[in-house]
Amino acid sequence: MRASLSRPPSNKPLLTGWGGTRGAGGGGPGLALGAAVRWLTERAPHRESAPKRRGKAPLPTPPPPLLAKVLDTTGRRPPRQIRLQCSRFCFAPSQVPMEEMEEELKCPVCGSFYREPIILPCSHNICQACARNILVQTPESESPQSRRASGSGVSDYDYLDLDKMSLYSEADSGYGSYGGFASAPTTPCQKSPNGVRVFPPAMPPPATHLSPALAPVPRNSCITCPQCHRSLILDDRGLRGFPKNRVLEGVIDRYQQSKAAALKCQLCEKAPKEATVMCEQCDVFYCDPCRLRCHPPRGPLAKHRLVPPAQGRVSRRLSPRKVSTCTDHELENHSMYCVQCKMPVCYQCLEEGKHSSHEVKALGAMWKLHKSQLSQALNGLSDRAKEAKEFLVQLRNMVQQIQENSVEFEACLVAQCDALIDALNRRKAQLLARVNKEHEHKLKVVRDQISHCTVKLRQTTGLMEYCLEVIKENDPSGFLQISDALIRRVHLTEDQWGKGTLTPRMTTDFDLSLDNSPLLQSIHQLDFVQMKTSSPVPATPILQLEECCTHNNSATLSWKQPPLSTVPADGYILELDDGNGGQFREVYVGKETMCTVDGLHFNSTYNARIKAFNKTGVSQYSKTLVLQTSEVDIKKLLAVAWFAFDPGSAHSDIIFSNDNLTVTCSSYDDRVVLGKTGFSKGVHYWELTVDRYDNHPDPAFGVARIDVMKDVMLGKDDKAWAMYVDNNRSWFMHNNSHTNRTEGGITKGATIGILLDLNRKTLTFFINDEQQGPIAFENVEGLFFPAVSLNRNVQVTLHTGLPVPDCYSSRASIA
Repeated sequence: MRASLSRPPSNKPLLTGWGGTRGAGGGGPGLALGAAVRWLTERAPHRESAPKRRGKAPLPTPPPPLLAKVLDTTGRRPPRQIRLQCSRFCFAPSQVPMEEMEEELKCPVCGSFYREPIILPCSHNICQACARNILVQTPESESPQSRRASGSGVSDYDYLDLDKMSLYSEADSGYGSYGGFASAPTTPCQKSPNGVRVFPPAMPPPATHLSPALAPVPRNSCITCPQCHRSLILDDRGLRGFPKNRVLEGVIDRYQQSKAAALKCQLCEKAPKEATVMCEQCDVFYCDPCRLRCHPPRGPLAKHRLVPPAQGRVSRRLSPRKVSTCTDHELENHSMYCVQCKMPVCYQCLEEGKHSSHEVKALGAMWKLHKSQLSQALNGLSDRAKEAKEFLVQLRNMVQQIQENSVEFEACLVAQCDALIDALNRRKAQLLARVNKEHEHKLKVVRDQISHCTVKLRQTTGLMEYCLEVIKENDPSGFLQISDALIRRVHLTEDQWGKGTLTPRMTTDFDLSLDNSPLLQSIHQLDFVQMKTSSPVPATPILQLEECCTHNNSATLSWKQPPLSTVPADGYILELDDGNGGQFREVYVGKETMCTVDGLHFNSTYNARIKAFNKTGVSQYSKTLVLQTSEVDIKKLLAVAWFAFDPGSAHSDIIFSNDNLTVTCSSYDDRVVLGKTGFSKGVHYWELTVDRYDNHPDPAFGVARIDVMKDVMLGKDDKAWAMYVDNNRSWFMHNNSHTNRTEGGITKGATIGILLDLNRKTLTFFINDEQQGPIAFENVEGLFFPAVSLNRNVQVTLHTGLPVPDCYSSRASIA
C-alpha cells in the first residue's frame, strides 16, 4: 500500500457514506422501511369497514408480506458498516452475553425478578403483588368521585387539579395521574432492596386466596411509582386496569432458563431453599416447609396437582402464551393501534369506546415500525458503547504511560539533585514528594474516570441486551406497550455518552521542569518553576466528501480543520482498514491535508478515518468514511481498470510518449517498464499493439513484482512471469526457465493480449485475439504489475479497460 500526495487522473463516482448511513444519493434502510410502513398503513382497512364480532375477540390482521423484505431504493449494496450492524443486532442475538441485563429484569420494590409485571402509565414496571403492597388509601373527600359530586373546586389536595386533564379526560384509560413526588400522599416511605423509595400500605392487606389482580382493592386507592414517584389514583377496576407486560415475562423466562440454575422456592422469605414441588394450578415452586405452610393438602387446594420442579419448568415453558386482551373489554383481543393514545386497542374500543374518534393503524404494521425504530436507535447506542470500550482501553494505556513517565521524571530529578551533592539532598526529598503527589493525583483522576465509565458502560450494555431480547418477542401488542419508553431510554442513554464523557480528564505528561541554573548560594530558593498550562489537543478534522474519490484500486482523501478551531495541528494521521473489516492501520502521517493511497484491492470496501495531533496529544477520530474501489463486471468477468506506464519505476533508457501509453527504448539491450496499477484480486485484461518492429527483436510481455530487475529481459529473474516472442515463435519464461515453445510470431501492427485471472490464479497470453499456447502460468498470487521489456527496435502502445476475449469468456461460463 503506497501513499502519495497527488490527485488521481480522473474522479470516478464515489460509493461512500458515513459509517452506518447511506452515501450521497441514496436513502438508508430506515427510510425505506418507513416508506413501506406508510404505504401499508394507508391501505390498511379503516375501522369503519372492519367487521363487527360480538361475543368473541376479533382476529388480529396479519402483517402484509411486503414488510418481510425492504429493498434498497438506490439499487446499490448498503455500506459495509450497515451490514455489520444489522448482523450484530438481528442475526446473532444468541451470542450476546446476558449477565449485565439482570438489573433490567428486577422489580424496584422487592428486588427480585418480576412476577406478573404490570405497566404503569409512566412506562415503568412493577410486580402485581408489590403494587398491591404499596397501595395507599386517600381520604374520601379527595377522591375524584366525591370532588365531582360536591362540586368543590378548592381543597387541601389541590395537586389533583394540576393534572385534571390527565385524570378525567376521555383519552385516558380510567386512572389518573399527577406530576411530582412532592404531591404524593404523606405516608412514611421506606427503601426497597434496590434502593428505591416506596410507600408502605396504610394497613396490612386482608388475607385472601385470590390473586393480587383479582383481590378487592380499597376505595380511593393511590399507588406511587417507586422509580419516578409519579402517583396514580385507581378506578373501580383496581390493578386490573393496568396492562400486563407479557414481553418482560418472556424475557425473564429466557434469562432464567439460560442460567440453568437449581430451581428455588418462591415463598422463602430470606435465603430461598431448593424447590421440591411445583403446583401447576398456582404456578408456584415450593420447598417442603413452604408447601406445608402455604399449600396444605386440604380443602380446595387438595385438588391441585403437584409435580417435580424440572417437570414444572418444562410445562411452564411449553404452556401457550396468553393472548393479549383489552383491559376495558376483557373478551376482546387487541387488533388495532391507537396513534393518539399510543396503545393497542380492540374493535369494541373503536366502535363504542373512548378511541372511537382517534386515528388507528394496523397492529402488525405499527409493530414492525416500532421494532425498526428501536433497532435504529440501538445502532447509535452500539456505536457509543464501542467508543466507550475503546476509550477505556485508552484510559488503561494512560495509566501505564503515566507510570513510565513518572519513572523517567524521577530519574531525571534524582540525577540533577545528585549533581548538587550535599546542598541539594534536603531539597531533593521535597521535590520528589511533589512529583509523587502529582503522580498519585493523575492516577486517581484517571482511575476514577475508568470506574465511572465502566459503570456507565455496564448499564448501557445491560439496556442494549434487554432491548435485543424485547425485539425477539413476537407479541405485537405487548411490544408496543413498552417500545416508546425503550426508544426514549435508548436515545437518552446515547445523549449521556455524548456530553464530554469520552474525553480524558487528565494528560499523561508531567508538566514540571527543574531550574538548576542557580548556584549553590541559591540552593534554598530552588523550586519547581510554575507549572505550565497545558494547551488543548486539536479539534477533530472534517473529511471533505466533495474532494474524496476512488479510481481503479486507489483512493484519494481530503480533510480540513473545523472553521472555528483555534488550536493548531502539527500534523494528521490517516488510517485505513484491510478492506475486510479488520484492524485499522496508519497509511499516512504528515502535515498535508490530501493523500492518495495506491495498491488497494479491486472490488473491495475500505473504511478510512483521520485524526490530528500536536505536542499535547491527538484529537478524536473523524467520522468513518466508506470507500468502494472499482467493481467487478460480472458479465465480462473482469475488474474495470484504466492505467498507463509508470515513469517513476521504469529504467532510465525507456522513452515515454502519448501520455505514458506508448513506450520505446534508447538502448540495444532489453529494458523493463511497469504499469502504474497493481492487481491482487479479480480478472484483468489489457493489450499492447506493436507500432514498430525492426530487425526481428524478441520483446517480452507479462506481469512482475514491483522490485523486478529493470536491466534484463522480463522473466530472467523470479520476480516476473512473461512471454517473449519474435517474428516466428514464442516462449514462456520465469526465473530464466523457458517453456512451451509455440509457433506464431508478431509483426508491425500485431496485438498482444495479457489476461491475469487472480480468481483462478492463472496467466494467459493472446496474439491477434487468439490464445497463444496453453495457460502460461498457474498458482500466481500476490500483487502484480503489468510489465514489458523491449529495446530500441520495438515500440508498443498500451490499451486498458478492455473486455475479456470471447473464447476465454465462453470457457469460463462453461466451467
